[in-house]
Formats: sequence, structure tokens, C-alpha cells
Amino acid sequence: MLDRGRIRAATPGCLNQAFFDSAGSSLPPDPVVATVTSHIRREAQVGGYRAANERLDDLAGVKDAIGALIGADADCIALSDSATRSWSDFFAAVPLTAGDRVLISEAEYASNAIAVLQRARAVGALVDVVPSDDAGQIDLDALAAMLDERVRLVSLVHVPTNGGLVNPVAQVCDLAHAAGALVLLDACQSVGQLPIDVAELGVDALSVTGRKWLRGPRGTGFLYVRRGLLDALEPAVLDLHSAEWTGLDSYRMQTDARRFEFWECDVAGRLGLGTAVRYLLELGPAAVYDAIAERAERVRAALRAIDGVEVRDLGRRRGGIVSFTVDGLDPVRVRDRLAAHAVTVTVSHRSSTLIDMSRRNLDSVVRASPHCFVSDDDIERLGSAVAGLV
Repeated sequence: MLDRGRIRAATPGCLNQAFFDSAGSSLPPDPVVATVTSHIRREAQVGGYRAANERLDDLAGVKDAIGALIGADADCIALSDSATRSWSDFFAAVPLTAGDRVLISEAEYASNAIAVLQRARAVGALVDVVPSDDAGQIDLDALAAMLDERVRLVSLVHVPTNGGLVNPVAQVCDLAHAAGALVLLDACQSVGQLPIDVAELGVDALSVTGRKWLRGPRGTGFLYVRRGLLDALEPAVLDLHSAEWTGLDSYRMQTDARRFEFWECDVAGRLGLGTAVRYLLELGPAAVYDAIAERAERVRAALRAIDGVEVRDLGRRRGGIVSFTVDGLDPVRVRDRLAAHAVTVTVSHRSSTLIDMSRRNLDSVVRASPHCFVSDDDIERLGSAVAGLV
């Protein structure tokens, strides 16, 4: 069982507010802050190159920690500056030609959808939307019917940005692979709050950010690529880290996932990401995941008890994001009025998940995402403050 008091003590930002925005950018624990700031101070003393060279083993250990968390080998992991960068770099490396198809779901995130539409337009590929089932998750029967030999990639969002839905990843992978298609999993909102084992899920690649449920620094992320797939992929952009210049007209790419990395990076941020992942591993991921799920269900129960409030979460299985609306109040106004009561939530707008929100006729929703450090008093404060708005 987690020692919530100890976790809260290491998260001073949660002591003067009820913080419900870990799906946006969570509160990093003290060890993460100390790692980042100490390295920046070291850079100020000896310069960035020397400071980085002093931490080469620690930088390599970041991938080891990530691998332990998601069940992957370190050489299948590329570090990046965001989940969007990771997702886009992998997608751009997947061969696409005229007539090829890419399938997305109704829960697709805007950045992914834009990248798909842009490339499809450039090469003459087709983009098709897999409908949702009655519970709101991707419809597996519809997916099976849409798969054919022209489908090159299925893009799947594990947990959408606008609610608690958890999509059935393993089943999607089984169907896609049977048809010869790849599966790119957007795990931006799932790694850090749900158990992830890339082998069990069967994904070909997944993209992750550091700032959300992992509680790492902003400007960090990573990409996992299945080992047997790497040799078939050439990133759209390479540099002297991702490849070696071997002759006047030749180069050789890295044989592992480093082919998706650039030489220049935020060293302090990456070290902080490693600390965040190790912090989660030390707490016990299963205990953290259980706590997040329990906190989210308590938030849903508190909100459902308030007349004039509607919880908008979909899915048969739900994660740590709780979406809701308040009758007669714009979600942005709800967010701002809750902030006046030291309750931090955020808003998810239609433009972020255009297909799903349009289908449900929603312009925006309030999003409350409690991490394991959220206390019972915080949940009570959220419920009381929302009830006060009604």
C-alpha cells in the first residue's frame, strides 16, 4: 500500500491546492526537481558538454528504467522531446504510397490526425475512421471489416485526452497484424497510470510524454519500436547521432532505436525523466496504478452526486481521467472559478478530439485527473467547489 503522506510531502505543490491535472502536466516529485536543477547548475559551472559527459552512464540508465517499466529492451527505446515528436517521427518512417490506407479511431488526438492527413495528402494515401461501439471504445467488429491488404497502419489512442476511456489495445493489434498492418499506439495518457507491457499488448510502436502521469519534466518523451521492425524504417530526418557519415555519398543509420534520436537534447530533462521513472518503480507501479484508478472512481462518484453535473466518460474500462460538464456553465469558466478555490483542473476542447466530440455534440469538457498524491480532502474540496458553482 502506498504511503500517501510521504508522497505528498515529496510533492510540495499539492499541499496548497487540490491538484487534478496530471493528464495535462503533473506535479514532479522533489527528486525529479533536484535532478534537473542540479544538472543545470553543473552546466553553469563546467559547460554543457563536460556536464553531459559526466553523466553518460546515468543517461544510458534512463532507457534501462523505461524498459523496466514497459517490458522493453533499452535499445528499442529512443528518447525525444515529446510524445508528439515520437509519434510523428515513427509515422513519417512508415512507407506509404498512393492508394495505401491508414486507419484512425474516433478518439484520435488532433496532432496525430493532422500528421496523418498531411502525409496522406502528399502521397495520395487514404485515411479512414474506425467507428466507436456503443460503449465509446473502438469497434473491433468494424475494424475487422475495414482491414484489408492496403492498410499499412492502424493508429490507436490508448486513453483519449478528453475522458477516461481505455481502448482494447491487444485485440486491435491481433486484428491488424492478421491483415499485415502495423499498430502505432499513442500511450501519452496511459504510461504512468496503467500497466503497460509492450510484448503482451503486441504494439509495433508507442509514443509517450514525460510530463503527465510519469511526473517527469516538460520537453521529454520517448518512442518504443519493436525490434524486428527497426531495420525496415528510415526516419524522415537524420543527423550525426542517428546516423554516421561514412563517405562523400554514403551514411549508415544506427542499428537500434537511436536512429530516431537527435544529438542535441535537454540533458537535464532526460536525467529528470529517468529519475521520475525510477521513482515510480520504487513506489511500485501496480500500487500507483491502483491508487489512480481508485481516486478517479471517487471523483466520478462525487461529481455524479451533484445535480446539474454530468460525467462524460466513455468506455467499458476507465482510467484516471474524469471528464464532466456543469449545466449552464462553459467549461473554461468552471475551470477558472475552481481555480479561485485552489482546485486545479483543465479543459479539453472539441478541436483536440474533433471526431469524438463532434459525434457527442460537445464543444468542451472539464477534465479532472487525480494522481496517487491526491487526498480524500482534495476530492471533497473538488466536489464542494463544483456543487457551489451549481
